[in-house]
Amino acid sequence: MNTFLKPAALRAALLTGAAMLAVAPALAHAADAADAASDAADSLEEVVVTAQKRATNLQDTPIAISVLGQEALEARHVQSLADLGDGAIPSLRVAPFFARSSALTLGVRGIGASGDANQPARDQAVGVYINGVYLGRAQGLGSALYDLERIEVLKGPQGTLFGRNTMGGAISIVTRRPSGEFKMNALAGVGNFGSYRAEAHADLPEINGLSLTLDGVISKRDGTVSNPAAGQPGFNSYDKHGFQIEALYQPTDAFTVDYAYDNSYDATTPYLVQLLKPGALPLAPINPPQPDRAETARIGVPLRLSEGKTSGHRLNLEWQANDWLQVKSITAYRDLDQTQYDNGSVALSVYAPNGAFARYSVANVYQHQFSQELQLIGDLDQVQFAAGAFYYDEHVRDNAQTPNSLRWNADGTAYSQIPLDFATVPFDRASHAETKSYGVFGQATWTPASITALHLTAGGRFTHDERTGHLDTVNGALPSYVNSAGQTIVGIIPLDAAWDHFDPMVDVAYDLSDDVNVYAKWSTGYKAGGANSRSLTYRAFDPETVSMYELGAKSEFWERRARLNVAAYYGDIKDIQVDFNAIIPGNNRGTLETTNAASGKTKGFEADFQIAPVDGLTLGLNYAYTKVTYSKAFNPFTGAQSTVNPLYTPQNAVSGTFDYSHPFFGATLKTHLDANWAEAQFTSTSDPTKSDESFIVNGRLALVDLPASEGASLEVALWARNLLDESYVFLRNTNASLGTYGIYNEPRTYGLEARVRF
Repeated sequence: MNTFLKPAALRAALLTGAAMLAVAPALAHAADAADAASDAADSLEEVVVTAQKRATNLQDTPIAISVLGQEALEARHVQSLADLGDGAIPSLRVAPFFARSSALTLGVRGIGASGDANQPARDQAVGVYINGVYLGRAQGLGSALYDLERIEVLKGPQGTLFGRNTMGGAISIVTRRPSGEFKMNALAGVGNFGSYRAEAHADLPEINGLSLTLDGVISKRDGTVSNPAAGQPGFNSYDKHGFQIEALYQPTDAFTVDYAYDNSYDATTPYLVQLLKPGALPLAPINPPQPDRAETARIGVPLRLSEGKTSGHRLNLEWQANDWLQVKSITAYRDLDQTQYDNGSVALSVYAPNGAFARYSVANVYQHQFSQELQLIGDLDQVQFAAGAFYYDEHVRDNAQTPNSLRWNADGTAYSQIPLDFATVPFDRASHAETKSYGVFGQATWTPASITALHLTAGGRFTHDERTGHLDTVNGALPSYVNSAGQTIVGIIPLDAAWDHFDPMVDVAYDLSDDVNVYAKWSTGYKAGGANSRSLTYRAFDPETVSMYELGAKSEFWERRARLNVAAYYGDIKDIQVDFNAIIPGNNRGTLETTNAASGKTKGFEADFQIAPVDGLTLGLNYAYTKVTYSKAFNPFTGAQSTVNPLYTPQNAVSGTFDYSHPFFGATLKTHLDANWAEAQFTSTSDPTKSDESFIVNGRLALVDLPASEGASLEVALWARNLLDESYVFLRNTNASLGTYGIYNEPRTYGLEARVRF
């Protein structure tokens, strides 16, 4: 493995420091363990969320929500949404699109994860929002995140108040707003696999009502699996950087203008796909199966960084019209260019003497979107309400090429690289799509004056979606199709479809006491229809819907040193958008058809528990049971009923946390450990082969509030992800011809960071 820290003694010191994460509390506490154990503990901090378009206490919000605040994200060394794939929130599943971390698939409560994230005319069922702005594509979600305040994961359908495609849930990312006070927060760090990271966040003082923040991020790492090809990067590397500027203008106490511009670069190389067991087809002598997690690939391949470039403008206007009404406007324009160069599946190559192999999958996605949302937030004596309108306009185009990049010799004992000029390689497919979405929504909560513990909420959203586009290229040429008159037409295949949908919600909540409340909720969710650009026919499919019933309870006890939130749910999923795959002679790649072929049910139970038993110590335990069943679905290629598997949905998943802080020689020692376990899960809708179960431990040991100079403080931290260096296959598929293949998780990564604040 390629590691950064030199000499070897320094590397060993970091490993030793990471191991000390497990015993640091005992070292820090040895002198006064008995006294501290008897001290009264601090109460748990209040958690504020904006799930209902206004700031509310998590415990008073009758929705199943998990929240990771700034300290929790820092303790877990979360740099992007991809880092939540370790199971920090058990009911949330985050996975790469096969070997590509350039696009992410997301699922909540077993709803949402799609087998193909590269679809211009298809959406995900879990909505992602940054400061209220919907992000329309799976690409770009792995970009580095700026100065985070929190990440809220809203579980279950959120169709009433959130803009688009929130069948499974919504991920709401909230960053810090300008404070108007001078503050500086700068970080620098190094780690193994040649990694380094730097961040700077500057808060400038207010001048005539105008406050500014400037954010910059750089994060880079070499591959975790070496590539034998000379001069080529390794597998699973990344290079992320970006900046954001935000201006907050408050000409009066009642009116606020918040403008932000961000620009990010996210470059990655693919994961290595390993052949775990051979199939029926012959293998080259130098390419045998590789059943254990590889440090070096068997075959060296040309690799090119998959580059994601995202940028966007956001304008938030807030006007406090009077004592009871607030008006908000969120206007945003975003642009995305994503190139994808995936040559990580060379192990699946078929051997033939002097034959070409190592299929280089090259796919590009280009998108820009405009969104406008208007909100009316009201607080009357007995009624709180939120209402508004939403408009979304998106343009996306894609293309794909699949040339072979290597050639065997006569006996499979060596290979050579095939020169490639992508400008001359024909496109296997190309398409473009435009989406227009219109929505109006409203939700109101009534608290009767005679029963102030009762809260009745009802709401709904009406959505109209229009999707148009064309399949422009198939197998390097114009496609052909049969029109309504039965004529065969050679030319682009059009898409022109529209759908209307209404999503209601009813919630009944009751405060059993000041610290305990219960609720019952019914809600529905909707994911728009579309068309599959990998299809030869590009036929439209219809929306997918869910209707979910939920019972929940939120409680705090033991003088608010303990918190327990639970939820049980049952949902009916209809018109599931199922992908069917086939290899058709004359087609350069497998073709897909997506149809509304199945129905399903999801049911489960979730529990989030936190306790602060003694001063400085906080323990957490989060559990999710998720059971998803699908009906069989008619396969248009075979004409038979096929079994459909729910993707990335472990039946049982648990995450536990340990956080301890204690005075230490004039500073504060903070120790964090989290352990995340999940059962095996399906990673293909058609293949019954499952992944391995997973167990990941992350940790951080930090000395904070070290005096540096007047008005400044220093923090030094050791961190580790996958501290125990556990190895498991997170994606596994079996093919009778190719064999069983899979992708392993990342090995242990660790590093040293220093942060200064003033």
